[in-house]
Amino acid sequence: MADQFTLPPLPYADNALAPVISAQTIGFHYGKHHKTYVDNLNKLVPGTEFEGRKLEDIVSATAGKPDKAGFFNNAAQVWNHTFYWNCLKAKGGGAPTGDLAAKIDAAFGGFDSFKKEFLNAALTQFGSGWAWLVADGGALKIAKTGNAEVPFTKGQKPLLTIDVWEHAYYLDYQNRRADYVNALIGGLLNWDFAAENLAQA
Repeated sequence: MADQFTLPPLPYADNALAPVISAQTIGFHYGKHHKTYVDNLNKLVPGTEFEGRKLEDIVSATAGKPDKAGFFNNAAQVWNHTFYWNCLKAKGGGAPTGDLAAKIDAAFGGFDSFKKEFLNAALTQFGSGWAWLVADGGALKIAKTGNAEVPFTKGQKPLLTIDVWEHAYYLDYQNRRADYVNALIGGLLNWDFAAENLAQA
């Protein structure tokens, strides 16, 4: 029987984000960590109530349930990583335009203020986790989540994320999380992807 879940292809070559994120980091982060979450989920799901269900459904159904932590952690990390890869692109960064730019200005008082808040969320997330730009009740907010947690289980629509698990940056930046986050904001964020998510919010 074929596996229920597959590792989605990267939206770019493994060296496309260099020098901000090296091909070596992509090799480990995507090729090992992300793949392991997919493999683990494929081992867990057969013969359970989650067989044949969509990834998002499994995440939502298991969030906050300690007895389903294995399902949640692996399913949410497959979702988070797939989302994260799409939040990045070569020659990205800069500032958004259109409706997204207007909503960022309204929520944060300008793009520079947004960048400071987003950086702060990424740096103050203790331990492993994620910093997010989300749509919540029609307004944009910055959120941070620990480990595998994802904002959509709390009714927030993710628009953009930065992975601040150490394996996302340690080969390239060691303990300099701020350098990694600043480099992503300045040169890799995919504002087109964020705008698409906003349009669906």
